[in-house]
Amino acid sequence: MTHSLKSEFLLNPDVVFLNHGSFGACPKAVFDTYQAWQRQLEWQPVEFIGRRSLRLLAEARGALAGYLGVADPNNLVYFPNPTTAVNMVARSLAAVGTQPISGRDALKLGPGDEILTTDHEYPAMDQTWGFIAERTGASYTHHPMPLPMTTPEAFVERFWSAVNPRTKVIFISHITCQTAVILPIEEIIRRARAAGILTIIDGAHAPSQIPLNLDALGADIYVGACHKWLCAPKGAAFLYARPEVQRLLDPLVISWGVGYEPVNGRSSLVAWQEPQGTRDPSAFLSVPAAIRFQAEHDWDAVRARCHALAVATRARIHALTGLEMIAPEEWFSQLVSIRLPDDTDLDALRRALWEDYRIEVPIGRWNGQAYVRVSFQAYNDESDADALVHALRKLL
Repeated sequence: MTHSLKSEFLLNPDVVFLNHGSFGACPKAVFDTYQAWQRQLEWQPVEFIGRRSLRLLAEARGALAGYLGVADPNNLVYFPNPTTAVNMVARSLAAVGTQPISGRDALKLGPGDEILTTDHEYPAMDQTWGFIAERTGASYTHHPMPLPMTTPEAFVERFWSAVNPRTKVIFISHITCQTAVILPIEEIIRRARAAGILTIIDGAHAPSQIPLNLDALGADIYVGACHKWLCAPKGAAFLYARPEVQRLLDPLVISWGVGYEPVNGRSSLVAWQEPQGTRDPSAFLSVPAAIRFQAEHDWDAVRARCHALAVATRARIHALTGLEMIAPEEWFSQLVSIRLPDDTDLDALRRALWEDYRIEVPIGRWNGQAYVRVSFQAYNDESDADALVHALRKLL
């Protein structure tokens, strides 16, 4: 079993940090790279932004593409976060014209159309799609997917039973935010492609937590965070789009994009989406350093150790509560949601965990069920798990 890499990170040693899933944490070596890029930018801003940034961003996209299983880096573009990327897609679908895309009807949303999702989605994304649905007359449908999870086949069949002739878009998480389960999206994507339904995957928690090959996965659009489990600096995320759907995607910011035709080797996706006025690209340029850091520290072994720690910690907490687990262990990786008694005063528990025990961990409810969502990353070890279990034993 690999050892903790706590000394490699910048986290406050006085805090038991079990909330990597919210904003991530950046290793010292990667953060040094990030600051070095910022210093280069400030040393000669015009040289950096005006003459070097396109090449540097292309190199950084190339490294990320190789990591994500994307053969053509031009099918990938950086965004500051997945929320911004999904907003761009959603607004594009509310405004796109009538030109057919790959032989299918144009995917402009209108009255009677449906965006189908689950009841496990990230609240900010629910807000986004609800906003778009209200303005287009489309419906945003949350199909209930109750816990506990059983088998991938049962999940797919239950979800697919909600698909109907009005379903134009499927928006679904790869790893859910609140319940922290890895959803079996591969078969849903395959069926959607056959039915001419656009698939948009929220993969915010997936990169580095689970292996990815986006070309093989086949989703029309996939967004993910680099600043979470990949441990890049804050403000680094990406959007992947298959070439057949890239013309659907209008930029949120009209800047120096030069049209829909490839320019200087850049696809229309990159040409339109990458330029957004003056901004600091240092977080994007540091993603290759994050990839190298994880390769140098045998991240497959890190993931395995963290998963084992998550499995053991969940078992210990359920031994305290006697509650049913929400899914078998193959449904999660380093991020796990663990049920708490539903009558728990969550505000008091959250306050006591922080003020009395200095434990940073999310406490919340999903569909009325109380839970604690625990993240295990390379800097965590058994002592962190012990601290949480000890505190819950005292407080519950």
